[in-house]
Amino acid sequence: MSEILKLENINYSYIDGGYERQILKDLSYSFEEGKFYTVLGPSGSGKTTLLSIIAGLDTPNSGEIYFDGKNIKEIGLHKYRRNAISIVFQQYNLISYLTALENVMLAMSETDNPLPKDRKNVAYNLLARFGIVKSKADRMVNQLSGGEQQRVAIARSLASNVNLIFADEPTGNLDTATEKEIIAIFKELSHEFSKTIIVVTHSDTVSAMSDQRVLLRDGKLSEIQ
Repeated sequence: MSEILKLENINYSYIDGGYERQILKDLSYSFEEGKFYTVLGPSGSGKTTLLSIIAGLDTPNSGEIYFDGKNIKEIGLHKYRRNAISIVFQQYNLISYLTALENVMLAMSETDNPLPKDRKNVAYNLLARFGIVKSKADRMVNQLSGGEQQRVAIARSLASNVNLIFADEPTGNLDTATEKEIIAIFKELSHEFSKTIIVVTHSDTVSAMSDQRVLLRDGKLSEIQ
């Protein structure tokens, strides 16, 4: 597998009560294409901060991030976020006054990546692949169950044809059976669509199903064998 995302000597700290708190310290790690990763670590270890940095939503104090061999600063953070990544949130972050279909089609309109011309049918087919049939795709998302909304969010993340999909505790609000179904979808995305999936989680169930578990502790990442 080829390297798709490289972190090089990332440092991140902030001032808390007059003291500097170091969250990430000379952190270096490489993520491969088509692989499903889970990031584990104690509460307060900086997992969400790390996700924000590699998603280009926050910037490190020092260090570099490379996507497909190019520094994301040179790509441009806006362009990187628009065309390289999607984020799946625990709270889904769907637009409640739109249908499931419209949420997915909106994501298609917000990227410069090449997409098929018949976007409506593509969106329907994408939702159907993840268990959202046409009758449900035409409903307002707030009329769907939590598990169904998360499936819509995953379909939306794939709709813009990006290479990197990040998720922050994406199954935190779901029951165990639905959690396993959602994680199976992530695994399918990584292996069948060659997407790199990086999930921050506290769940042993989620981490056990990933290709590679990575531990964030004392500001650094290390692989769990």
